[in-house]
Amino acid sequence: MTTTRSRPRRGPAPAAISIDAHDIRKTIDGRPIWSGLSFTLDQPGLIALSGPSGSGKTTLLNCLGLLDTVSGGELIIDGNDVTKPQEERRRQLYRHRIGFLFQNYGLVETWTADQNIAVAARFVAAGKERVRLARREALERVGLDGRHDAKIHTLSGGEQQRVALARLIVKRPALILADEPTSALDPTNAALVLDTLRELADDGALVILATHHRSVIERCDALLSLP
Repeated sequence: MTTTRSRPRRGPAPAAISIDAHDIRKTIDGRPIWSGLSFTLDQPGLIALSGPSGSGKTTLLNCLGLLDTVSGGELIIDGNDVTKPQEERRRQLYRHRIGFLFQNYGLVETWTADQNIAVAARFVAAGKERVRLARREALERVGLDGRHDAKIHTLSGGEQQRVALARLIVKRPALILADEPTSALDPTNAALVLDTLRELADDGALVILATHHRSVIERCDALLSLP
């Protein structure tokens, strides 16, 4: 798998991350969600995760993001066996190497945009002033310049997703898991989300994007399909 586009990097590239899945399966309440999945992702890029409704795309993202565990097989992330991860190792990977772009934005509605971004910035190895400037620059990059003090509940859905994007820009995780991030957005905001995810992938991140839209799949570097 190779990335097909190139853009100037906007900051230090995250160290590359790899995912090796060997015959993994997931069962919930005795019901098989998926089984026999094997794949390797070992280079930065934008990967489409596709499949019919109910095929388990969100469940797989949650397992890759260590919010859940597989029921069997072997899952290796960043050289660590996370089939049954130790809590401290899971916490370290989640904090420093993994980022999410949730369909429901995953923001605290009573906080400001800047406060939501600051949560992710806690794990950035840089001085306080540099991180503060990075937060403002990230909001500017997603078209929310001057909105750092706006409460999340006062923002539109598209603006909230932009805040979530700014949070990723500041954190710069090596693995980004995006769950249908454009499904509830208008075309302008959807394009901004896809453009930003592409830039993050070109800057060294492995981005896995769950989608059922053919137009989104066509913008990705590779396709991972669930039956």
